Amino acid sequence: MKFNEYPDQDMLAIEVANEIAGDLKTHLLHQDTVSFAVAGGTTPGLIFDDLCAADIDWDRVHVMATDERWVPQDNARSNAAMIRKRLLQNRAAAAQFLPFHVPGREPEDVLAELESRVVPELPLSVLLLGMGEDMHTASLFPGAAGIEAALAADAPPLAVMRPDSQPEARITLTARVLDAAIAKHLVIFGDAKREALEQAMALPPENAPVQAVLSEVSVHWAP
Repeated sequence: MKFNEYPDQDMLAIEVANEIAGDLKTHLLHQDTVSFAVAGGTTPGLIFDDLCAADIDWDRVHVMATDERWVPQDNARSNAAMIRKRLLQNRAAAAQFLPFHVPGREPEDVLAELESRVVPELPLSVLLLGMGEDMHTASLFPGAAGIEAALAADAPPLAVMRPDSQPEARITLTARVLDAAIAKHLVIFGDAKREALEQAMALPPENAPVQAVLSEVSVHWAP
């Protein structure tokens, strides 16, 4: 794990956007297409605002969320909505996006269909993760039903999670898929999350799921 500290969130956003753009360009030198999995929530928005203008062959970039709340794409809690609004703009509007939510269906009913689209994108070329103060990442929540299976070395690519702390079901990439990404970035803001990350490194993944994806990751922190 490499820890990078920045004076403020704006500087972090600029630097991380530049690093990710460089990662994508490097992969595009050797592959026809690249896969880019990104966190939802509020953390990556500033990064996306910079990254979307990067001079990349975006039409060869396949974007997916690391996880998705089971809500329509016009819902304010939809990760897809945030990704479309903040990342898939400017030059990045040319990227191909793989949404996870399927209207009118239950998440368990579409897993096989979604996995058939995710598997050809593996291993992920570039990954951008966030982390909660409870040490969850993507939708891998400590103590949630099914967390052990989602953390297992032989887990399928996707899992359905229904954490008690959340109002809706979620689909998430599993730990083995996240950890196998070629270029990995974890972005956290604030002292509480920095302390949580330090605690996670001494805990088992069942209690601190982020611990399962920290191998060779670049951590980016700002106050």
